[in-house]
Amino acid sequence: MVNNKIKELEAARAKISKLEEAIAAERTKELAALPSQYGFTSAAAFIKAVRAATGGRSSKGAGGKRRTRAVITAETKSKVKSLAEAGKTGAEIAKTVGISIPSVQNIKKELGLTKSRKK
Repeated sequence: MVNNKIKELEAARAKISKLEEAIAAERTKELAALPSQYGFTSAAAFIKAVRAATGGRSSKGAGGKRRTRAVITAETKSKVKSLAEAGKTGAEIAKTVGISIPSVQNIKKELGLTKSRKK
């Protein structure tokens, strides 16, 4: 009984593998045909046109630039502490100090400025 299920599983895996290969081959064929479908003579010309149409943006987010990672210093932590004690919200603190809201939450937790949740 178990042997039959193992054989079934192996057959299903083989079928999935063949389907994945067929999809990859079909996708490659369709992608290769895109430039000519839109009247371009080469893939390079097509890519150049796509970049121009999207303003040269990549998939990295706004403007194609990655955010730099904030460096949390003792000074940053003291600013967060004073603003939190002054009653500022996490979003206000993040904007003032120039760090993300999760970073503010982590600092507040580290400094013991958060309330524990009751179950």
